[in-house]
Amino acid sequence: MYTGEVDTEFRSQDKSKRIHLLILCPNLEVAKQVTNVVSKYGSLSSDGRPKLHVAPPELIEAVIEVDPWNEVIPAHIWTPWFSLFGSRSGFDSMEECFQEQTKRIHAIETGLSSDPMMNWRLSALDKYMLVSNSDSHSPWPYRLGREANVLELNDVSYRELVDAIRKKDPKRFLMTIETDPAYGKYHYTGHRNCNVVLSPEEARRCENTCPACRRKLTVGVLDRVGELADRPEGYKPAGAIPYVSLIPLQEIISSALGLRDVFGKAVWEEYGKLIKKFPNEFQVLLEASREEISSVTSTRIADAILRVRERKARVAPGYDGVYGHLILFEDETASARNVAGPNEEGDRMEKGEELKEKRKEKVSAQRNLSDYF
Repeated sequence: MYTGEVDTEFRSQDKSKRIHLLILCPNLEVAKQVTNVVSKYGSLSSDGRPKLHVAPPELIEAVIEVDPWNEVIPAHIWTPWFSLFGSRSGFDSMEECFQEQTKRIHAIETGLSSDPMMNWRLSALDKYMLVSNSDSHSPWPYRLGREANVLELNDVSYRELVDAIRKKDPKRFLMTIETDPAYGKYHYTGHRNCNVVLSPEEARRCENTCPACRRKLTVGVLDRVGELADRPEGYKPAGAIPYVSLIPLQEIISSALGLRDVFGKAVWEEYGKLIKKFPNEFQVLLEASREEISSVTSTRIADAILRVRERKARVAPGYDGVYGHLILFEDETASARNVAGPNEEGDRMEKGEELKEKRKEKVSAQRNLSDYF
């Protein structure tokens, strides 16, 4: 299977729109044909996620015409920018965006800032398979496999995989593995420059205006889902594909150690011990017992992994491009860790103690509505 993500840039209703789409192809020959077809819409070599000057319906038609087994999936559908339902540049329905090509959409990607339960609040999405992918656009290995799809196929082939998605078959498509949506960078509404983070209710009280600088807030995914939902929170449709909610293993280890940075030496040492004993991260996160885990690492890390597995830990929500952060025990506060989470640009520029000291100077405590009223 050959996959890629593209950024479609176009105008709709006299507004500029940008929607990210995933393209799946069955083999290299078909992928080359798709490359030739879409290259007329923009440069494919300028970026790993090329920008194409084409509306989604036209692109979908062109891709499917190459091979009917090609699959197009709207990516991270709730992200404020560059997504189907995004608060900044999205649409209010599938049909509004994809028009006559809506019939060729079989699945949608939940993205890091939403999970299936949030999407179940929209009855219009019941017909679509909800898929989850790590959406890793950085070189950092801890971004890989943050989210995943779990399938059981008699014939492990591209066609059977796509057929399971198109038929929304629960016997083959067993579940998805999701990060806690609060961990995503756009779960809550907020303003990064002012360290302001607000729940949907608080944001409405502020009329989506930053109480610190009076600029418009970036409306988060939870708020946007509420705008479009026709069902209450917690609703689960009949026959829904199940899911489990996790936090990446490196994040859990760094939180248990009281460290801000998931790329530190101490984190990777403990991670290496666990991966040496267990086949993969998911077995550690989902299956290994406390005794098995603590046989190779500290009991605190073992307890942390089980707290996440049992949904006893909490995540302070991400907002306006800032990742959420894990709170394992309620006596931990936001000030105990870098509230901005891993900053990849900074990670490339600064190392060691110098990085830690500079971040300490830059980071101030998150603020909510109670700090202003």
